[in-house]
Amino acid sequence: MSKIVSIHSYRGGTGKSNSTANLAAIVASYGKRVCIVDTDIPSPGIHVIFGFDEDTMKLSLNDYLWGRCSMAETAYDVTSVLGAKAHKNSKLYLVPASVKATDIARVLREGYDVQILNDGFEELLDDLKLDYLFIDTHPGLNEETLLSITISDVLLLILRPDQQDFQGTAVTVDVARKLEVPKMLMMVNKVPTIFDFAQLKAQVEETYGAPVSGVLPHSDEMMILASQGIFCLKYPDNLLSQILENVAKQIIN
Repeated sequence: MSKIVSIHSYRGGTGKSNSTANLAAIVASYGKRVCIVDTDIPSPGIHVIFGFDEDTMKLSLNDYLWGRCSMAETAYDVTSVLGAKAHKNSKLYLVPASVKATDIARVLREGYDVQILNDGFEELLDDLKLDYLFIDTHPGLNEETLLSITISDVLLLILRPDQQDFQGTAVTVDVARKLEVPKMLMMVNKVPTIFDFAQLKAQVEETYGAPVSGVLPHSDEMMILASQGIFCLKYPDNLLSQILENVAKQIIN
């Protein structure tokens, strides 16, 4: 049975897209068929991690939403990024959102039919024979993120040790519970190493009544990489990569 995994944060700047790319790559390396969809249409970014730009992106999620192509036509095979980590059955696809200013402006001006987006998800699951569909959502709560949360088998909520993140995430957790998401996990990212990680984990779990899948330290290496590639593939022995692998295992188990 294929599963839909939504990666969400209430605010921007939590490292959501980098986390999505890394977690999806790890799951694909286990021999799974995985696709990432960037539904952060007003501010797309995950394509950069896979080396895409406006010139190399012939079709995007926007083209599907506007009826120009099928959803499967917007999926790029990026399995090659796994390199030696790839299993013989591994497949990794990416559906990017357009980075053209005119396309972003059109979305902001006109919006789009989220039911068409839902149909596209189903098309990807069937046409690409996916094991996992990872949705990189837009921060905050809107019609698209509510759809993503509603159809998710797994919802991973990312937050930083910041009071604004704590308050906003509480709203998302409440919504997810009302929508009866089957599995909800928390992940705390960009934590200064001066913090007591065990205490922070316990605090977050008590606050939200949901398991914390990982507490990730602030990483200079991640900052230096600057989204130019997938961190866990470039630095497999780094503590951050090891924690992300543990999070990935909790997502699929």
